[in-house]
Amino acid sequence: MNKNLPAAGLTIACLALLSACSGMKDHMAMDKPFMQDALPDAVKVPAGHQVAVQTVGVGQITYECKAKADMPGSFAWVFVGPQADLLSRGGAKLGTYFGPPATWASSDGSKVTGTQLAVAPAGAGNIPFQLVKANPAMGVGAMTGITHIQRVATQGGVAPTSPCDSTAAGRKEVVKYQADYIFWKAA
Repeated sequence: MNKNLPAAGLTIACLALLSACSGMKDHMAMDKPFMQDALPDAVKVPAGHQVAVQTVGVGQITYECKAKADMPGSFAWVFVGPQADLLSRGGAKLGTYFGPPATWASSDGSKVTGTQLAVAPAGAGNIPFQLVKANPAMGVGAMTGITHIQRVATQGGVAPTSPCDSTAAGRKEVVKYQADYIFWKAA
């Protein structure tokens, strides 16, 4: 025992530490309840689920200029994949999002992949809202039991507006984006 700290003070300090630790159910904790009422029906999570984790994805999406398979001589910007940090509302890094395949990985080592169920427009210049059905988690941690992932509050991320033609074929461009990723579990 530390002789400079009275026994009562040590007990209070230990209780405070235990109390703080008990509130850390998982490191990807919710900040405030998420309400999906204002979202288009196509991207709403079905009844019987509850929010488990809320994150803000901040990163970039890579696109590549490629020839269109069904239209010889035509080219288009094609989605290559995302790379983003998953942050708490306070800015602490909780994990990453990358792909393909679309993968959400927690800093605790658990991760999920998913299959897109639906998208809905999110406004000009923004990638669409999205609803994903999560595959069973790999590893044990914050992603264990996740059933659905919603992408909402999107900003940016759409394909480049620069020319994509035969002279640009194969060129890649990176576009910044931000979106909230809401993770759901069965209630």
